[in-house]
Amino acid sequence: MITELGHFALSLALAVALIQTIVPLVGAQKGWSGWMAVADPAATTQLLLVGFAFAALTHAFVTSDFSVALVVSNSHTLKPMIYKISGVWGNHEGSLLLWVLILALFGACASWFGGNLPAALKARVIAVQGSIGVAFLAFMIFTSNPFERMPVPPMDGQDLNPLLQDPGLAFHPPFLYLGYVGLSMAFSFAVAALIEGRVDAAWARWVRPWTLAAWVFLTIGIALGSWWAYYELGWGGFWFWDPVENASFMPWLIAAALLHSAIVVEKREALKSWTILLAILAFGFSLIGTFIVRSGIITSVHAFANDPERGVFVLLIFAVFVGGALTLFAARAGAMEAKGVFSTVSRESALVLNNVLLAVSSFVVFIGTIWPLVAEMLWDRKLSVGPPFFDAAFTPFVVALAMLLPLGAVLPWKRADLGRAMQPLWGVLALSVAGGALTFAMQTGQSALGPVGLALGLWVVLGAAADLWARTGRGALAGRLSRLTRLPRADWGKATAHSGLGVTIFAVAGLTAWAVEDIRVVKIGETFEVAGYRITLNDVREVQGPNYRSTMAEMAVQDGARSFTLTPEKRIYPAAGMPTTEAAIDYGFWRDVYLVIGDPQENGAWAVRSYIKPFANWLWGGCIIMALGGLISLSDRRYRIAAGARRSPAQGVPAE
Repeated sequence: MITELGHFALSLALAVALIQTIVPLVGAQKGWSGWMAVADPAATTQLLLVGFAFAALTHAFVTSDFSVALVVSNSHTLKPMIYKISGVWGNHEGSLLLWVLILALFGACASWFGGNLPAALKARVIAVQGSIGVAFLAFMIFTSNPFERMPVPPMDGQDLNPLLQDPGLAFHPPFLYLGYVGLSMAFSFAVAALIEGRVDAAWARWVRPWTLAAWVFLTIGIALGSWWAYYELGWGGFWFWDPVENASFMPWLIAAALLHSAIVVEKREALKSWTILLAILAFGFSLIGTFIVRSGIITSVHAFANDPERGVFVLLIFAVFVGGALTLFAARAGAMEAKGVFSTVSRESALVLNNVLLAVSSFVVFIGTIWPLVAEMLWDRKLSVGPPFFDAAFTPFVVALAMLLPLGAVLPWKRADLGRAMQPLWGVLALSVAGGALTFAMQTGQSALGPVGLALGLWVVLGAAADLWARTGRGALAGRLSRLTRLPRADWGKATAHSGLGVTIFAVAGLTAWAVEDIRVVKIGETFEVAGYRITLNDVREVQGPNYRSTMAEMAVQDGARSFTLTPEKRIYPAAGMPTTEAAIDYGFWRDVYLVIGDPQENGAWAVRSYIKPFANWLWGGCIIMALGGLISLSDRRYRIAAGARRSPAQGVPAE
């Protein structure tokens, strides 16, 4: 009964979404306040209906209702409860329902917290958000029904993909979807502004909190996915430039560019066209990611579906929304005339260069991701674009961006003197170069990647600190410290996020340059040494888990006076018939010891892979710091109240 009610709620949500799309748009066009007011209850009702449908599907998974086909193919009675719940979104249909739920949540939030928006703009934003809901609800109901029934329910299910039975993957998709779908709000604001024919500083201030929230969620989701790949897949890496990894990274880069571009619109009323275009592209890349994950055109451990027909539906959604928005963008070009002028050396110019680096790097990743498919379609050639291409093509943009950040943050608006702007940064530059040079001198026979990464990381982190200190002005130390504590939270958030990027840059460089890898065959009782660590394979035994069988190794590690035991595993999940590798990791502040047990060899020996990973945890720490910076900025009062009332033409500001 609950399952049928969930299915009915989805159908009803589609009808409500249609009302949410049509009635407020007509009301805004005609100036009918009653019709515009329909947006608020419609958005809330759609959220309640989709929320009920999601709760009904969750109930089916928790109670192991094998009359539902989705539960049969993605659950099992012996599965731990956390994975029964995460199994709701660990598949195509359930993840699509989660997508629609988050989409409805953002639409409802625009209704609840958009009281300071002009009535017509608010109605249009919620209506555009509702139209996206119509598309995805139709996609789900007609091609991907999560409530499809089994003619004859089986006694048990087929289990969830074992790779997804992990806490990291339980939380990774919700955060990622909050980021993906959150960018739909920037898209809705952009389209609403284009329909209205007005883009100004107030609009930029309204759109920034939504974009920042989406960027924060994307940062957390990408970091969780990277961490999961590091400890779960057993290959010792944190990023493989997998197509699905790239699908989340591209909108993250565009969202970062959009955030910085919106600052220019807000402060100087310049870059209007570019900012609107970035808002459209950010959501467009989210839809491209959805297509990659759900079309089956690219094979990936992260992919949910293998049905090209579903992929065509997603492409149709992409064509309608992104194509329609770009057409409207072209038609409204005259309404986005820039007002602010600025010189070549200014903060505006630095932000433009920042945008170019982020946008072009995103398109480089896109080309590398999609090129194998293009080559196969056009020339029937099988090509592989792997990490070497992405590392070589993407790294220069990161280096340039890191070099630009501290200087761009201290440049004045409109017109700047480069020599004067560099005054608070000369000491930072000297310390950064000295740190890199010292590291290069201390290492022997290794590449310059690590020292360069350290120098860039120091430059970004210390530059962010110097920017904060410079904002306290001049005077006595006590007075400057007092002013430092009173700086706006947005300033602290910016410095924190930039510092997180600096930490991440150094961690990636250090981890890549200084990691040690050892692969060998080891007999039980045998001891070997890796980078100063003495490792002994004490035992290998069979262990029975709740829904899997495990081959577990016991390995003693001696690190000087400290010793500890690690237990890497190879698991088999009988219901799914699929093996997984469970790495054993001793996490440390300066390094990780990472052990993997492989297949049995002749004479009772075992294949063993050992890694020493320096600064691995700094990588995810840097991501956490970036996300924390975004949250600090969101807590700024100016974000909470967004923009005040728009300036009217009567006050001397010409209407656009």
